[in-house]
Amino acid sequence: MGSVGLGLTVALVTVIAMSTFAPPGVDAGSGPAAADVAALAPAEAVPLATAAPPPIEPVVRITKGRIEPGGSLASALTDQGTSSAVVSLIAHEMSGHFDFRRAQPGHSYRLTQDESGQVLEFRYRTSETEGFRLTWEGEEYTVRSEEASLRTQAARITGIVTTNLYDALQELGESTQLAGDFADIFAWDIDFSRNVHPGDAFRIVYERKYRTDDEGSSVYVRPGRILAAHYSGISGKHIALYFEDEQGHGGYYRPDGTSVKRQFLLAPLRFARISSNFTTARLHPILKITRPHHGIDYAAPAGTPVWSVADGKVIFRGAAGGFGNLLKIRHARGYVSYYGHLSRFVSGLRVGQEIEQKQLIGYVGDTGLATGPHVCYRIARDGRYVDPTTVGVSGGQPVAPSSRYAFYRTRDAILSNLVGGSLLSATQEAL
Repeated sequence: MGSVGLGLTVALVTVIAMSTFAPPGVDAGSGPAAADVAALAPAEAVPLATAAPPPIEPVVRITKGRIEPGGSLASALTDQGTSSAVVSLIAHEMSGHFDFRRAQPGHSYRLTQDESGQVLEFRYRTSETEGFRLTWEGEEYTVRSEEASLRTQAARITGIVTTNLYDALQELGESTQLAGDFADIFAWDIDFSRNVHPGDAFRIVYERKYRTDDEGSSVYVRPGRILAAHYSGISGKHIALYFEDEQGHGGYYRPDGTSVKRQFLLAPLRFARISSNFTTARLHPILKITRPHHGIDYAAPAGTPVWSVADGKVIFRGAAGGFGNLLKIRHARGYVSYYGHLSRFVSGLRVGQEIEQKQLIGYVGDTGLATGPHVCYRIARDGRYVDPTTVGVSGGQPVAPSSRYAFYRTRDAILSNLVGGSLLSATQEAL
């Protein structure tokens, strides 16, 4: 037990003892002074020699830290006074489990030695949840991998967009993972490349995952599942909540029970900048002639993942003149989507392959007639290009009638937490 826990235990025992020995009918805090009570009891001299000596705690040395950029475990330990013999012992005993030549900045370690320098335990963490533990078992060392058990706590986070959703959540102390998960939920309703503006507001009720560190303290690891999400801006007000039926099938739904999913996503990638819109007349940046631009150009760093906007089948994969590396996918109801200027396609992708909505298909590039890395996204229906932002979309499956009552009950509970007045922790305060 650590020093804090020991202090709390002693305080509790003291309070119980005072309450137990108060005279009947007399409040423990209002009776005679302690000195008077002591005078009423017969004095008994206790020889000092009979008092048991306090136990001697073993002396241990703890060395801990993190691998810095450009550093290694050996340099980190020796800089803290650990002998080269101990460093060699650790490397030898763990050689079959982890090669320290693969140590990365941010990896953490904790070395425990006795007063003679004997290694009692060495823990090496390769992530917030995974690592290895070397332990002296009395006759030999044993090594085992460790995976931290995570506990979940619900939290609510609210904010106002000043630049973009990513920055807004990072300013509140959250990871970009939460921003990505939030954007994924509303990918059918909001194009986060052009429909996000300063002053837009968001609320998120979500799970936060915690682990216990070597000192017994609680450490926040990462966000978990989003339970409810709200976004209000130029695109309107959008609310979605997670619901799982009795068969374990889960998904995101609007408050009326309809699915947030639709036939087409609004964009083929996440958080890009629109460099050119759909238009009947545009001055081509390279050819310097005015002609129609029947698509939307999303500028993004080279290598940014590009996904399919809907379920379909690959009908073209290859070089296509000014389009550069082009992929075409046929969808239901006569639609075909185009993805041009890709740097490369996903390995193994072939013509005739069935593709699911939001399946990774390639990466942003600048092949063909391009002034910079971007993807030219187009939609055609029955052979004619149409504005991707005006494509008619059909909705996904709503909540089944047999699960409606459970859905409404879940919805009311979650939405009350989303708008406030609940016992959820305020993430901004926690951070």
